Amino acid sequence: MSFLDLAKSRYSAKKYDITRKISLDNIQDLKEIIRLSPSSINSQPWKFIFVTNEKVKRELAAESYMNEQSINDVGLLVVFCVMEDIEYFEKRNLSILPEAWRTLFYEPLIKSNGDAATKSWMEHQVYISLGYFLSACASMGLDATPMEGINLEGYKQILPKDGFRPLFSVTVGYADLNDWAHPSVLPKSRFEVHEVVQSI
Repeated sequence: MSFLDLAKSRYSAKKYDITRKISLDNIQDLKEIIRLSPSSINSQPWKFIFVTNEKVKRELAAESYMNEQSINDVGLLVVFCVMEDIEYFEKRNLSILPEAWRTLFYEPLIKSNGDAATKSWMEHQVYISLGYFLSACASMGLDATPMEGINLEGYKQILPKDGFRPLFSVTVGYADLNDWAHPSVLPKSRFEVHEVVQSI
């Protein structure tokens, strides 16, 4: 199947098939794929927590508002997190990069704008990895749903206290064909290409 065909069929599942669980091999592949995600100047200010433990998954589900049932129905929940401490980020992540990347890009164009702008830039890198991850899931025949509708503080209290904070999560599994949002029931709706793509 071409990537265009995958793009046409991929959707955010609202109901998952509880009888089908993602395989350990698929989980391992996804871990390696997400590790290879691109980021600006290879900054990698992230951590990805793969949750398969049912007890922890239920606790997180309870902090996920309208996404609670979906999380309980799938075998895998991935929480995307960003580094909290800028100084640690610079010491751990940026110190191993070519000096020019720091002195010609990061310091004058990112850090010079202050902590809030720097943290926002770091968060943007995590969002880049999301697109990469969703595409990987589609290529593997897996359904995945990104979720910002979670209680971030609740998630933070449940997850390890290791200098990272959650931004969003993604369920991964197999959609229930009776899902009301399945493309066979609710066709994919997007603006026409001429409305969103401009050629100059």
